[in-house]
Amino acid sequence: MTDAVTEIIPPRETKTSTAPRRSLRSLPVFSDRVFRAVCFAAGGVTVAIMLAVGVFLSARGGQALASAGPSFLWVQEWNPRDGVPDSFGIAAVLFGTVTIAVIALLLSFPLAFGTALLISEILPSPVKRAMVTIVDLMAAVPSVVFGLWGVQYLQENAVPVAQWISSTFGWIPVFAVTDSDGASLTEASAFTSSAFIAGMVVALMVLPTQTSIMREAFSQAPIGEREGALALGSTRWGMIRTVVLPFGRGGIIGGTMLGLGRALGETIAVYMIISPIFTINWQVLKTGTNSVSALIALRYGESSEFGLSALMAAGLALFLITLVINFTASSIVARSRSGAESNG
Repeated sequence: MTDAVTEIIPPRETKTSTAPRRSLRSLPVFSDRVFRAVCFAAGGVTVAIMLAVGVFLSARGGQALASAGPSFLWVQEWNPRDGVPDSFGIAAVLFGTVTIAVIALLLSFPLAFGTALLISEILPSPVKRAMVTIVDLMAAVPSVVFGLWGVQYLQENAVPVAQWISSTFGWIPVFAVTDSDGASLTEASAFTSSAFIAGMVVALMVLPTQTSIMREAFSQAPIGEREGALALGSTRWGMIRTVVLPFGRGGIIGGTMLGLGRALGETIAVYMIISPIFTINWQVLKTGTNSVSALIALRYGESSEFGLSALMAAGLALFLITLVINFTASSIVARSRSGAESNG
């Protein structure tokens, strides 16, 4: 018997190609160049307008800001006088603006969240299309219509609710309604034109925006993961909880913040409802509050040149706040569209 001989064959050497890689970019045609130029122009004009608004407000409000100094942020009075630093500030109106916006979000978020889930997950297709149309049309209703409805109808029906909240939860300072001596107030006139009523109206105004963004985020949940959860025996709510809600988390946050941005800047409806004051009112159910946008609408026509500069400074503060909120919300929504994780 002969011994077997094993021949070891060395690996074949491969030559590395030094040829340049071919470009996969298509040659631009005239229509592509026009489309690209139009898109860049539209984006540039939008950014330029936004920057121009900021520069305009800064230039027009610079005189008031230089006169007021840092006290502009914490003074509650509004009686602009050149050379008198403590005669005006945005503390009270900014507090009222944030209070109305927070109340609006607390009321609108559960409605928007539930409506978005109803449209995207529960309703059949024909009814879903009708509901989407109705919700989108709500965003087209003018602010003055909401304001008239709030003044003429909602206010008288909301006062008993505010009275009940105050009598039941009045031990919480924010829900108490008292006079200057600390005695509780029960008459209806003490509950009208409050931040609570203004917040209810603004909640209905921001509801379509929040609902549309949340619905869009929920509808983009992968169909494969939906079917996989149901195939493994999950209930519809279990599928929504483990697939749809984690995937739409960015849309929930982004829609809420975009609603906050609009609530902060709402003008006409708030102006028609509130009773303007220039002190910080911690009692949200009590008559009297204010907002930056309502202050500008109220004082613009009667202000002196320096008073207009003060109003521009207040507008600049509101512009910067809403800009930060809207940019943050937009970035969250954009990230949520690029992909999301669901809980396995």
